[in-house]
Amino acid sequence: MELTHDILNYLGIFLICSTIIPFIRHNFWIFRVFEYPRIQKLVLNLILIISLVIFLDSNKPIDIVVLAALSVNLIYLFYLIFPFTIFGKKQIVSSKLANNTNNLKLLIANVYQENRQSATYYGLIEKCKPDVILMVETNKWWQTQMDVLEKEYPYQIKVPLENTYGMLLYSKLELNGEVKFLVEEDIPSIETDVKLSSGQTVKLFCLHPQPPVPQENPRSTERDKEILLVAEKAKKCDLPVVVMGDLNDVAWSYTTELFGKISGLLDPRRGRGFFNSFNAKYFFLRFPLDHIFCSPDFSLSSIKRLKSCGSDHFPMWVNLQFNPEAEELNHVPEATQEDKALAEEKINTPT
Repeated sequence: MELTHDILNYLGIFLICSTIIPFIRHNFWIFRVFEYPRIQKLVLNLILIISLVIFLDSNKPIDIVVLAALSVNLIYLFYLIFPFTIFGKKQIVSSKLANNTNNLKLLIANVYQENRQSATYYGLIEKCKPDVILMVETNKWWQTQMDVLEKEYPYQIKVPLENTYGMLLYSKLELNGEVKFLVEEDIPSIETDVKLSSGQTVKLFCLHPQPPVPQENPRSTERDKEILLVAEKAKKCDLPVVVMGDLNDVAWSYTTELFGKISGLLDPRRGRGFFNSFNAKYFFLRFPLDHIFCSPDFSLSSIKRLKSCGSDHFPMWVNLQFNPEAEELNHVPEATQEDKALAEEKINTPT
């Protein structure tokens, strides 16, 4: 019994520390990684509270203190993820039209470079028929396999790389853009105009920055900088804007929230669900890493997480409709002066 108490208390203290650590606004990976598993921490927190109640020894002050701290922690974690539940407020209103000439059907897929199930992706594309397809972690092998799409998707921007940061963009709609290297010379992004069937032009940004993990990059500096540079570009753009890609950041992180405030772009996940896109192989370690954001002049026809195609990421599908009237109904995030100063600080941080 004594050992059980000790284990529960130590786990509780560790869990509370894992919630406190992200308050330290440092770019080193250990301070950022604990932002990811907030759903998992909430579930573990609830299990620990129930266990401590069952094994509670009221004569031990440590039991009471840990139980009280875990209760506060549970409320805080729920507060953080609540906006992404079906009970949260939607940032972007729904549209009943799925095939209007102002609709833009988007598919983002991190294929996992070593994955060889290209035929599965092709079958998925044939089934859901997106207007624009972004595939990341694509090298020359993937380009060769997916170029079968060229007949149906005559507009392409391709930057295949062997470093797991290659990108392939296929479109049925006319593109006019280029590859950019915003922060690192071997990490590309794509910036392009997309001409909808109605004739309306939309600005599209495609991203896949490095994650802050020891085996990739021990700091989030470069990732945050690229994300926020695009946020500033989006804010200054006179066209409707869409940003899509594997941002290697969760929907509820302070960097992603800062991105939303600086850019003024909307997250279709809010008020609709988590749509955890990574890790496809482990159901208990899933986070929303693959994103599609849009400007307030869009409404949402649908958002889906599609079936796994052999990658460690699920593909994500979003059907947007350009609709200027929606701007009056959408909930647009706003940046404070403090937010703007923080964004500038991150953008100007040396890399």
